[in-house]
Amino acid sequence: MMVLRRLLRKRWVLGVVFGLSLIYFLTSTLKQEERSTRDRTLLEVKDTDHRIPWKVRFNLGNSSRQMTQCRNSIQGKTLLTDELGYVCERKNLLVNGCCNVNAPSSRQYICKSCLANGCCSIYEYCVSCCLQPDKQRLLERFLNRAAEGFQNLFTAVEDHFELCLAKCRTSSQSVQHENTYRNPQAKYCYGESPPELLPV
Repeated sequence: MMVLRRLLRKRWVLGVVFGLSLIYFLTSTLKQEERSTRDRTLLEVKDTDHRIPWKVRFNLGNSSRQMTQCRNSIQGKTLLTDELGYVCERKNLLVNGCCNVNAPSSRQYICKSCLANGCCSIYEYCVSCCLQPDKQRLLERFLNRAAEGFQNLFTAVEDHFELCLAKCRTSSQSVQHENTYRNPQAKYCYGESPPELLPV
């Protein structure tokens, strides 16, 4: 113990300890900076060849061909939208994830609660309306003009259905002052413009 105290009192030992500490600090800082720069670069890379595969319109109700699996909006308590644009009650969802197109309440490409600006009061109707084949141009314009932050988010989208799911979720465009909806009755939007601001 006494030898260690004497050794630490010598200036050259303190200099070596300080030097090693400084080297450790600088290398760890540089490594962290390299990692954050690499992560930032990955986010900024634009995938110019990233194309959205648009759904072609076909009606399972009039076809003998059955889809083996469907993705659907999952989250609705009473309503769901499948990737073919059908909205149905949860009880009319088939085991393969598709809406039962023969159920009386199932409707395809329904825009029941949507306004002309593409904002809807019900999420499932927003997704279904967004899936209409004639909305492809609107969505392509949106993707081409998306801000950098949105561009990174939407390049992860694989197809038309995923784009509509993501676009219809409430976003910063749907709120003002970060805590109130611009229009609480129409907060799910697939359109280009935000919901109209309602007077408080």
